[in-house]
Amino acid sequence: MMMLSGKTALVTGGLSGMGLAIATALARAGAAVAVGSRSVTGRDDPRYAAELGQIGSSGHPVYAAPLDVTDQASIDQFMAGAIDAVGQIDLLINAAGMTSEQPVCGHDDALWHAILDTNLTGAFRMTRAVLPAMIESGFGRIVNIGSTAASVGWADNPAYCASKAGLLGLTRCVALEGAAHGVTCVMVSPTWVETDLMRRDVAEIVAREGKGRTVTQAMEDIAGENPQKRIIQPGEVADLVTFLCSDAARGLTMENIQVTGGALW
Repeated sequence: MMMLSGKTALVTGGLSGMGLAIATALARAGAAVAVGSRSVTGRDDPRYAAELGQIGSSGHPVYAAPLDVTDQASIDQFMAGAIDAVGQIDLLINAAGMTSEQPVCGHDDALWHAILDTNLTGAFRMTRAVLPAMIESGFGRIVNIGSTAASVGWADNPAYCASKAGLLGLTRCVALEGAAHGVTCVMVSPTWVETDLMRRDVAEIVAREGKGRTVTQAMEDIAGENPQKRIIQPGEVADLVTFLCSDAARGLTMENIQVTGGALW
């Protein structure tokens, strides 16, 4: 029997990068999965046929629809469709996120608010949407995808670091509120993970440096700086999240689990 058989999962940012890997792993473990993405235009958006096929390859129900975690109306609409399609949500994975680098001095206010609204307030809104039903049912798993940025600063990245540090605080508060009701809340904080988002970030760094490094060379340098001499893969994070959603992890809550290969950042 699969460890998540009979459970329903909701993954924000679930059609790319770590979100896609997590949604796929949860489905393979037996969960019915609802995935939301700000970029998807509808359930039948042909651009995402491959991703939806990957998640649904296990044969378990999959629901996909537009979701903007910065917009309460979008959340309300998504939740109504998701519950109708797969049922009340047992597992929430807050994987939607964004980043863009600017130094503190001269940082644009609109960009600051956009990053915090997506990474931190968006997770709060999604948690608020599912937590009452979890408490009522006596079971729930909430996993927030954080970052080593929650505890390690990074020059030119104040909004991202602040948002992930705030997400850790939110994680701890939700864990305490849910503890007596069978609801756990944990943050998983990876270092660099090999996704398209990482490649875009590295490309921005390379362009800003102006030293002639290619993105491939920069990726190799990042791998070389990691004590394990490699870059963490999305599947590693997904496997950990799947375990945290299981009954076996019921004693794990209020934790910040770092997936780093020994790296500080």
